Amino acid sequence: MLHIHRSAAGYELHHDHEVIRIDPWGPDSVRVRIARHRIEEVDHGALQPTAPQGCRLDLISEQSDCVELRNHALTVRIHIDPGSGNPRPLISFLRDGTEILTELPEHFWWPGAHGIYPLGSTHEVRQAFASTSSEKIYGLGQYSHGRLDQKGLVLDLTQRNGEVSIPFILSSHGYGFLWNNPAVGRVELSENRTRWVGYGTEQIDYWFTTAPLPATILSRYADAVGHAPALPHWATGFWQSKLRYRTQEELLEVARRYSDEGIPLSVIVSDFIHWPAMGDYRFDTEEFPDAGAMIEELASMGTRLMVSIWPTVSPLSENASEMRDRGYLVATENGLDYHQSFKDKAMDVALPVSFYDATNPAARAYLWEKVRENYYDLGVRTWWLDACEPELNPGHPGNLSYFAGTGLQLSNIYPRDHARGFYEGMRSAGETDIVLLCRSAWAGQAKYGAAVWSGDIAPTWEALRQQVTAGQNIGISGIPWWTSDIGGFHGGDPDDPKYRELFIRWFQFGAFCPLFRLHGHREPREAIGAVSSGGPNEIWSYGPDAFKIARRYIKLRERIRPYLHDVMAQSSRSGIPAMRPLFLDFPGDRRAWSTSHQYLLGPDLLVCPVTEPDAQTWTVYLPDGSSWREPRSGRLLDGGQEVVLDAPIENMPILIREGSPLQLS
Repeated sequence: MLHIHRSAAGYELHHDHEVIRIDPWGPDSVRVRIARHRIEEVDHGALQPTAPQGCRLDLISEQSDCVELRNHALTVRIHIDPGSGNPRPLISFLRDGTEILTELPEHFWWPGAHGIYPLGSTHEVRQAFASTSSEKIYGLGQYSHGRLDQKGLVLDLTQRNGEVSIPFILSSHGYGFLWNNPAVGRVELSENRTRWVGYGTEQIDYWFTTAPLPATILSRYADAVGHAPALPHWATGFWQSKLRYRTQEELLEVARRYSDEGIPLSVIVSDFIHWPAMGDYRFDTEEFPDAGAMIEELASMGTRLMVSIWPTVSPLSENASEMRDRGYLVATENGLDYHQSFKDKAMDVALPVSFYDATNPAARAYLWEKVRENYYDLGVRTWWLDACEPELNPGHPGNLSYFAGTGLQLSNIYPRDHARGFYEGMRSAGETDIVLLCRSAWAGQAKYGAAVWSGDIAPTWEALRQQVTAGQNIGISGIPWWTSDIGGFHGGDPDDPKYRELFIRWFQFGAFCPLFRLHGHREPREAIGAVSSGGPNEIWSYGPDAFKIARRYIKLRERIRPYLHDVMAQSSRSGIPAMRPLFLDFPGDRRAWSTSHQYLLGPDLLVCPVTEPDAQTWTVYLPDGSSWREPRSGRLLDGGQEVVLDAPIENMPILIREGSPLQLS
């Protein structure tokens, strides 16, 4: 028998020792929490502190074995399934009377489709839903599998370099689902069911919405977790970076050459080891004797300095003892409080380093104060938050003990809370144009001005292909500001003709990504450490032909910047990412749902990256519902067909929607 009563905003149902709380959370949207005995009110999830206004949950049917609740077109049905002599409540979601998603018991005898099981001194939670082979699933952050539709995969819900876990899915069956639980776990996207698993956590917590259009689902998701701010106009330009510019003069020489060549440069990066010791959070004055003057000179050329900030603290840092004494470093359940090894300055070998505890508000405030004093007051306004998974070695999040809870319970929120500290610090200083380049993210992180790049990826054609789908999926997951290391990170020889071809194709793709950023650890390279700078990685490093092509694509980027600025502003308002799959704009085109390796940049640009070597032509699908113009030839092509376009090394296929005022030639 179900026992139901009103909660603060919704309803709470009890059956045996199980409690189910359902609250309205936007139009056609609900938040569902399930626990044993009682709902815990401590909340580390991604949802905004209060539900969107203008919605309510009505009780429309109440029986002893079935309850129906309604929020606009969404009906939530909770009924007692007798099973095999083991009655258990099951939840179904219906839109306008048609079932969209329903729970699926794990076993005819086991306790239902949502379970809370013992796991040592804590618990493991599982939530299963029925699915079909026809369902397509998108989102979930960023993984290296190269798939747009992730149906059939099993994915770890944990943060790693190159793999960003954001537990939101957009389904072709007309719903959006956020697993609102930062616990380490997994999601299983099998043919007959979708199952979510969380370790070290005590209750199930998820958000569900349904709508006829996928774009509406994404807008409601942004309303639920927070919208990204408008991207500052300066951030849409070209960013220059390499493994490391070792000195102030080395960095300035690069910026000056771009200026002398008449090539606009929006951002140049001072990467890691610019510090005396990791965790000092300041410039090494021997290498950067007058950082303030450097920043002023860059500004005179229209260039911003981005500074890399790591969350790691070396035992040699001037701040290490104080941070440890104050409890600002992440603790461990077993062993010493060290989480990674790194060869920093004054180290002959790699030594253990610690991560500061981003879940501790006092630790975030301490770090920001160091950054404000040593960087911000010099004129730095743009931050690169590297290694913010945090990057564990060995990768045992269960051994971590945070201020906010255990490693298993909430490790996935570390990058979000790290970004939050910088965002709140910048806001307290009066800044509004905040861009934080992060290597990892969780749901809702975009509202803190967080951009994401795809981590330390390989310089291969396979990795390039993976970026095309990764950028689309992370956009669906709520992160509209995205980029990759043009050319890959781990190697690549600028003097190798074969690598030059890959670099050119990647650069063309990068020019039509939300953020346009060159980075990598090129050959000849040494082991990463204090003296290493990596090989050259400026556009003139790849020979005159590549330089000519790269220069042209930077100019193309300049031409689309006003358009991209408007698209980003719309993205901020609507939650629709700039880089997006075809089906978001063409949901009625069945083929658009399975076209993965091309995408829309805003509504008017169809981008078709060349991801195979030696290509001279490229096959492109034109979504049905619009005509498309090829800028170079001026040809007008009907949608709903596959065409073969010329794609010599100097050109990547780009098409403009007919009727758009955008011009590329």
